Amino acid sequence: MPCRILIAELKQETATFNPAATLYEDFRITVGTGMLAAYRGTKTELAGVIDVLSDDGRFEIVPAMAAASVSGGHIRNADLDRLLDEMVAAIRDAGPVDAACLCFHGAMAGESEDDPEGRVLSDIRRVLGSVPIVVSLDLHAVITERLVDMVDVLVPYHTYPHTDHYETGQRAARILIRLIDGTSRPTVARVELPMLVRGDELLTATGKFGQAIQMCQQVEQSDKGLAAGVIIGNAFTDVPALQSNVLVTTDDDYELAKREAERIGRFMWDNRELFQARLTLLDESIRQAESADGLVVFSDAADATASGAAGDSNAILRGLVDAGFRKRALLAVVDAPAVAEAFRAGACADITVPLGGTRDPARFTPLMITAHVKSLHDGHFSYEDGTAARAGRVCVVALGAIHILVTERPVFVVGRRVYQAHGLDPTDYDLVVVKSPNGFRTWYESIASLIVPVDVPGSTSANLKSLPFRNCVRPIFPLDDNVPSPFENN
Repeated sequence: MPCRILIAELKQETATFNPAATLYEDFRITVGTGMLAAYRGTKTELAGVIDVLSDDGRFEIVPAMAAASVSGGHIRNADLDRLLDEMVAAIRDAGPVDAACLCFHGAMAGESEDDPEGRVLSDIRRVLGSVPIVVSLDLHAVITERLVDMVDVLVPYHTYPHTDHYETGQRAARILIRLIDGTSRPTVARVELPMLVRGDELLTATGKFGQAIQMCQQVEQSDKGLAAGVIIGNAFTDVPALQSNVLVTTDDDYELAKREAERIGRFMWDNRELFQARLTLLDESIRQAESADGLVVFSDAADATASGAAGDSNAILRGLVDAGFRKRALLAVVDAPAVAEAFRAGACADITVPLGGTRDPARFTPLMITAHVKSLHDGHFSYEDGTAARAGRVCVVALGAIHILVTERPVFVVGRRVYQAHGLDPTDYDLVVVKSPNGFRTWYESIASLIVPVDVPGSTSANLKSLPFRNCVRPIFPLDDNVPSPFENN
């Protein structure tokens, strides 16, 4: 009888400073065998897990439930309860299994639940008993004791921007096989770092953070290594456990795990001053775009739907209008009422609508515009990794040479596909605005002549001191001065 391996997914990155709550219906949910059809052939962790287990030939894959949402505000209590209860029920209904490989993001937060992943893993552990459980994580996860205690191995991404989703799933599945075969006994060491990090030094291909990740990869490639990573947390999930962490899992060698975790942790702490973002004021950003040759990309990290922001910022649009910007510009705004008006008027009509500020009104005042409706869309498209987007209805409107993609629901404005799927090719423009701190670089660095991180308001601003932190670990760098070293007593 084949060994039965349960698989499941739970993903959403919460920005608690975003006032627009995440609802149950914001999640794309797939249950049972439909997961195999939905994820095979994609560039996701689940696909990596499925392929490794399938190639081995000894295992029966038992798909339970996959639930994923675009990043957003805190998850409403009733919706979170329903989501987690359904996840546990799906796992219970799957019947007895010999092991589980779960793909989580790790930075969810509810209205009153600070650790949804730890909570659901506690319930899953009660259902599954003592079978091996391996969980893949985003390196922006928030690590709690409950999360660490409930699983055998946590396997984080090794790249930023994240280009190793599929490979992380493969790593997790291969580790799980070692546990099933009884050839490894995981021992875990954790080093907590009171620091929040942003900025270009996090780019693993070129930045200082990449050196820390190389240390982690060296551990994994060693005889005793199983998994290692620097998990920097999502700086906008303001919960009591928010900080950075180093996790090292070795094969039955705690002293090695502890020693390596401390070595990597010291490297991160010693370089903490480098892990801060350098931002450019909006007026200066626009002047640079006006004088540049070739494509300019504005990174609106403050309204990054990829980090959990509302997506309704009109700050850059307002700046372009006020500056009389005449070059070709492309940007995106979430505004359901504006989309409804465009659909009422129809394609090729002119509409006068307030735009922006519908989801985060304390930060953004609607901007009244008169624009031409270029096209209308159903919002069904796929991101670069093959997963489906849920934009709701979409319209493209033109305000002179400025073209605006307006969606009913937040979507990831990271890759080029979100624009291309609606007839907008970024290479046709002089300026493109993305709502991402750095993830966009995978698709834009090769075509951009200039990338500008713009300093504008937003619930996910890289200017961390501009945000109202209340719950995270304190004191913490860079919010506080003279933060004690976590290694002072070592």
